[in-house]
Amino acid sequence: MNNFDWLLQGFEQAATPMNLLYAVIGVLLGTAVGVLPGIGPAMTVALLLPITYNVSPSAAFIMFAGIYYGGMYGGSTTSILLNTPGESSSVITAIEGNKMAKAGRAAQALATAAIGSFVAGTIGTVLLVLFAPVVSKFAVTLGAPSYLAIMLLALVAVTAVLGSSKLRGAISLFLGLAIGLVGIDFLTGQPRATFGIPQLSDGIDIVVVAVAVFALGEALWVAAHLRRRPADVIPVGRPWMGKEDWKRSWKPWLRGTAYGFPFGALPAGGAELPTFLSYMTEKKLSKHKDEFGKGAIEGVAGPEAANNASAAGTLVPMLSLGLPTNATAAVMLTAFVSYGIQPGPTLFEKEPLLIWTLIASLFIGNFLLLVLNLPLAPLWAKLLRTPRPYLYAGILFFATLGAFAVNLQWLDLALLLLFGLMGLMMRRFGLPVLPLIIGVILGPRIERQLRQSLQLGGGEWSGLFNEPVAIGVYVLIAIMLLAPLIMRALHKTEPELVHVPDTRKKENA
Repeated sequence: MNNFDWLLQGFEQAATPMNLLYAVIGVLLGTAVGVLPGIGPAMTVALLLPITYNVSPSAAFIMFAGIYYGGMYGGSTTSILLNTPGESSSVITAIEGNKMAKAGRAAQALATAAIGSFVAGTIGTVLLVLFAPVVSKFAVTLGAPSYLAIMLLALVAVTAVLGSSKLRGAISLFLGLAIGLVGIDFLTGQPRATFGIPQLSDGIDIVVVAVAVFALGEALWVAAHLRRRPADVIPVGRPWMGKEDWKRSWKPWLRGTAYGFPFGALPAGGAELPTFLSYMTEKKLSKHKDEFGKGAIEGVAGPEAANNASAAGTLVPMLSLGLPTNATAAVMLTAFVSYGIQPGPTLFEKEPLLIWTLIASLFIGNFLLLVLNLPLAPLWAKLLRTPRPYLYAGILFFATLGAFAVNLQWLDLALLLLFGLMGLMMRRFGLPVLPLIIGVILGPRIERQLRQSLQLGGGEWSGLFNEPVAIGVYVLIAIMLLAPLIMRALHKTEPELVHVPDTRKKENA
């Protein structure tokens, strides 16, 4: 029986009334937990794991898949409406999405996020069906030098491409890298910048930093200016996407999918890097560059598509190699083991009906997300009719709840206040927030990949250049750094045309 026949059988199994009910429950739960900052899909799946022991494995995994996809979409809702990312992968969405909401285009931002999630999730699941073995084999061939080069490319791009001031971008980036270094050194076991506080040994959670800098920093900034300006109500605007919105969104949806799926399949991938690269690409290619930073719809459509496509890509190594690339996949693998199913390369052979039912449920769950969330976009947008003092009081409540829910410790509340004040000062002095978040996310990963590369190369720096992908990325980095300098030098050396007045008429006269 070929893969297509197995997929049809999977649809028959997933479309039973009971399994459809579990899919709806999973999608609703996933959207709900995605909205709450800090309470992500991984925590929800872990909490529901003991409850699902009394149901069939197929029903349990259908619900888990719905939670996973729903959580990816739910995080975009608060990012757009309240500037409060529910997940680290939704941080990029907040940059343009919240600006669109403040300009009265919240419904359009939510709609392009919903449709982009559906398009990317569907294409990603199709690619999962077609190319799971091929992508998995390629992903495991990439070593630490290649991952290091890709992450360095992201750091160079965030300072060289984004923002008008390279100096401010670099300052923000180094602040993020410094925050990312807090914790126990994974190689030597020595504490770094923990100040003798045991709770900092595991580092500072990115959700706490993102919620503090975005949500708390925004709330404090608004509170500081409420006396100067009246507490007006943010406009909602018209409820649906117009023709121009569709025209500007469909290409970012496809490009975001192209970024998200392969990065999700990489063992060191995740959704943060492809969402950032998608945003950077859209800013570079857009015909409306002046709108970026003010509410460009491309800056929502691309990253949200990359976010959901990476969720589909994550399932490639999980199902074909038994290799989790994020926390949710790790919990789902734990569920496989709890049911007596051994994940790995033989999973498609030993449990084909279960796996293809799970894949079929991804199509169904993705469709349910669109059906449930697209009509709700105008209703969600009406939350912005709340007067700003009450609105930001609610933001502070949910930000505090989300930060405490990450590790259930008081220190996270203190860090929330500290980084919230830092977010306020960054707005005061014009420092961009995105480089700081990228530094916090990628700093620990870059350090790990650098050390592994040097260990594999016997301590020689040449070990960083022993993979073709790494060499290609370093060439691209060199082009990005040198191209502006070369263009500036060529512009200076161009001969200036000196105007010589015509004196012949005067002489003849």
